[in-house]
Formats: sequence, structure tokens, C-alpha cells
Amino acid sequence: MAFDYDLFVIGGGSGGVRAARVAAQTGAKVALAEDDRYGGTCVIRGCVPKKFMVFASEYPAMIADAQEYGWAVNAGGFNWDSFKTKLHTELDRLEGVYRKILSSNGVTTYDARATIADPHTITLSTGESFSTKHILVATGGSPVRPSLPGSEHGLVSDDMFHFDTLPKSMLIIGGGYIACEFAGIMNGLGVEVCQFYRGAQILRGFDEEARGLVSEEMIQNGIDLRLGTNIIEMEPVEGGYRIKATNGQERVFEQVMFATGRRPNTADMGLEEVGVKLGRGGQIIVDEYSQTDVPSIYAIGDVTDRVNLTPVAIREGMAFVETVFKGNPTPVDHHLIPTAIFTQPEMGTVGLSEEDAREQEPIHVYATSFKPMQQSFAGRPNRVLMKLIVSQETRKVLGCHIVAPAAGEMIQLAGIAVKMGATKEDFDRTVAVHPTMSEEIVTLKEPVRSA
Repeated sequence: MAFDYDLFVIGGGSGGVRAARVAAQTGAKVALAEDDRYGGTCVIRGCVPKKFMVFASEYPAMIADAQEYGWAVNAGGFNWDSFKTKLHTELDRLEGVYRKILSSNGVTTYDARATIADPHTITLSTGESFSTKHILVATGGSPVRPSLPGSEHGLVSDDMFHFDTLPKSMLIIGGGYIACEFAGIMNGLGVEVCQFYRGAQILRGFDEEARGLVSEEMIQNGIDLRLGTNIIEMEPVEGGYRIKATNGQERVFEQVMFATGRRPNTADMGLEEVGVKLGRGGQIIVDEYSQTDVPSIYAIGDVTDRVNLTPVAIREGMAFVETVFKGNPTPVDHHLIPTAIFTQPEMGTVGLSEEDAREQEPIHVYATSFKPMQQSFAGRPNRVLMKLIVSQETRKVLGCHIVAPAAGEMIQLAGIAVKMGATKEDFDRTVAVHPTMSEEIVTLKEPVRSA
């Protein structure tokens, strides 16, 4: 039978847009439906606006450092309105870029919510229906609020770019990277920040030594970090919200933000009704080619809850097009993905943590922690960490962990070496770039411990 489209993509985020564009370039007839803003979580309510807020929040420390370097400068106060206006102008521009990418590549777009009526039929909220040979679900995920009294009054990450005025005080609940990044952002913008995390240490799943340093530095920067603490209830009161903590304490904060997890956007889409299998968290179950149990339906990005990172969603989209439209079956490679967390200080990581590596094989740990030159001269006590996890048998670098300003920039390049299978001797043969923080990565001579 003749289909209206060769591919119908549901979701206009980074993964969906890339897949739609590249599929259309093969000559396929492609449509895409998005019921919110084009660009998805990353561009509109995630990585991009968050990074602009990180930049904004870092200037007070820079100005303090400038004074120590002899400059007669002062901050003069942060104008949230001015920043917010410019931020949303930039997000509007980027959304326009995404729309133009699709239109210039011949992708038909529908500003509507799409559901799946059967393995080859899409129904839109406008009432239209279209037949399609292939369906690609790229609907991403959304933040969730915990079920506790008053939680409906709390903010989630989506809300953090839309304050009318910045709050004077804020409680952030959670210990993952979103919670820790926003704690640093709000603290840097002059908000009094308290952070609750029910676990023993923030950034669970990352290298213990690295996350320990991030935690110490956050506290040193002025964040009131309470580990082993959670919220029981919150209620609106004059001046904000009164919260009750698990330790019995009660306090009033002007705003409360929940960074307590995300869930895939799969509800009420007709997925299970047509035979697509969902996991316990609502994620779409796919194979290594991003194909569901229904042969005509594929899924990429956060909706599959594999590795929830924008560049990974884009890679999955590219692999999907290679597999389905170019006749070149391409599994997605989720091994050794470099990651940056834009806490203050930043953390960059690739490969295994010391804890995970130790469980797999005997290792040597090479590490150094020191005060970086720029901050040390300015009298700041901040420390950085450079760490390599090395296999005793093969001498391969199994993991690299950096906690330092610009760690994200450094780990991108270290990630190339680790992905290539570089050994410790490959690192040692590389001449240091002096004076830099990152030179320590190639001058670590003796292991600090073995396991």
C-alpha cells in the first residue's frame, strides 16, 4: 500500500529533529509532530538555558578574583529581568533555527500532539490522521514531583527559567546533577540556597572521590547542603512555604524546587495498545537498533531511558536512519560516553569510577588534588581533582575523572583517548602543556593506591 509518509517522527527535540532531517536527506517523505516548542528539553528547558544561567552565576567569583588581581571592579548587583529577557530571546532564536532545519530539508511539521492509532497510523490532536511506513517516538521525559503533602506548590527544573523575580531563599530537594547544578546557579546569583538529599552523598553513581570533592566545594561556596535529609511536607505560608524535614526541623523558604527524578513521556500515546512494550518506569523497551516489539515503531532518546543525554539521543537518531533508510544496520554504541556536570566546580567523567572498576579487575589509581594557580593567587581555597583509573593487567585507562573549572572542556578531549583504548603509558608519553591544570593528567607518575 502507499503511505502518506515514509517516516513520522513524534517529538521535536534534538534526537527527533536530527533523525527527521537526515532521513529526509535520503529522499524519504518525512513528517514530524511537536505539541510544545521545537528544540525539546535541551534547547528550551534544559542544557542550553541552564548553561547560560551557570555562566551568569559565575561572575561574582570572577569579579572577586579580578579585585585580587588588581582590578578596581565591583559587581553592582544582578539584574534578573535583563538576563531573563536576553535568555528567552536566545531560546526563541534557537527554536527558529530548529524549525528552519526541518523546513529547509523538506520535513512537514505539525504543531500538534500525536498519538499512535495502529502500527502505521498517526492521529493528531487536530483530528487529522496519516499513514506512515515507520514511526519514530522521540518524546523525551519530564520532571516528576514526589507524592507528599503540598508538593504541588513546588517548582521543577522546567520552572527555573521563568521567575518574575529571583527568590531570596530556596530549598532544592535532590542529589542528582540537576539538583546540584541549580544549587550552584542560584547560590551564585545571590539566592540563599539549602539543599536536602536523602542519601549519604550527592551525585550517586559517579566516582566517590570526585563527588566528595564537589560536595565539599559546594558547602565551601555557601550552599547549606544537608545529607541524609528529606522533606515530609510543605505548606504555603506568608513569605513562601513552610517545610518539615525528616530530622524534625521546620523552616520557611520563599521557593522549593524538586529535582527528584524524571519520567519518560509515554502516557496516553496508544503505545501499549498497539503492542509496544513499556518498562516499569514507563520507558519504551527497544533493542540495540532502537526498534520496539512492533517492527514499524522505533524510539530514541530519553523516552527509552538508556543514557539520557542530548548527544546520545542525536547519535541514536543517526543510527536509526543508517539502519532503516540507508540499509546499514547500525547498533547504538553506549560505551565510554564522556559526561560533564555543570556544578561549581564542574565535574567531567568518562569510563569507570574507582568503585566500579575495583569490582571488575585489579586496578591502580593515579590521582592528585591541588589548588589551581588562578584561584590560589586570588586567595581562594578551592581545590581541583585529576584522577585516572588504570587496569593493572592491560595498563588501559579505564576511567578519567576531573573536578575543576572547565572540566567539561577537558573531559571531551580525554574522552577521545579513553575511547581509543589509550594506556597509562600513552598518557605518560604525552608532553605536558604548562602551566595548565590539565597537565597533571599526563604527569601522574606513581599510583596513590591499588585495589
